[in-house]
Formats: sequence, structure tokens, C-alpha cells
Amino acid sequence: MAQDVKYEDIHIGDKAALSKTISEYDVYAFAGVTGDFNPVHINSEFARNSLFKQRIAHGMISAGLISAVLGTELPGINTIYMNQELNFLAPVLYGDTLTATVECIEKNDEKHRIVFKTTVTNQHDKIVTDGKARVMKK
Repeated sequence: MAQDVKYEDIHIGDKAALSKTISEYDVYAFAGVTGDFNPVHINSEFARNSLFKQRIAHGMISAGLISAVLGTELPGINTIYMNQELNFLAPVLYGDTLTATVECIEKNDEKHRIVFKTTVTNQHDKIVTDGKARVMKK
């Protein structure tokens, strides 16, 4: 069930996380929704000759997990996602279990805006995606 953490109850250092194992279905569904059918994501034969020698998930799937944490855990519902800086640092492979973590690092009480450090790691604790998100919270 989604949380609804009030702005005044959020403090610097507060964290929340969500984990998901990325399946072949997830990658194909994402490709279908976005129209991104880059063969490195969906074609095994093509991917064998690519940099990673196998299919990789779309980097934006990891970014989507950050959105899920912000929208359901911290700050939760009634959050307006304003912007996101992203760095894709490592590939996400089919079957990887990703954990997206957000940590409050800055608050603007006048405008009810919050900056979160955003990190996505795989099951080996390797950072695959990091950045910062700015949200507005009612």
C-alpha cells in the first residue's frame, strides 16, 4: 500500500527503497510501451555481438524504479516529480534484482520542494544508476 508522508515529517537523511527482479517480460513490456525496440534489448542474436555480449534491459527501467519509490514510499502519494538527473553506470541484465533507494538530502520549506539522492544497485551491490531527483510535496 502506498505511503503518504507529509512534507513536515520528512527529514534530511530519511531513506526508502524498493526492489524488483527484471524479467524478459518487463523488458518487452517496456519496449512496447515506449516503442524502444533497440535490438540490444530484445534480440539475442544481435546482442551477442554487442558490447555486453547479451541482451540488456533499458536503462530507463531502473529510472522507473526510482519513480516508484518516490510515488509510493517516500514521499509517497501526492508527490509531484519535477526533474531527475541520471547517470547510467553499469548494464542491467535480464534476471538482475535491482534496488532503488532515495535519500532526502535537501528541503526548501518555502516551496515544499525536496531533493533526493537516487541510487539503483543490482544484487551484487553494484551501482547501475545514480543521480538526484527534485520533487514537490503537498
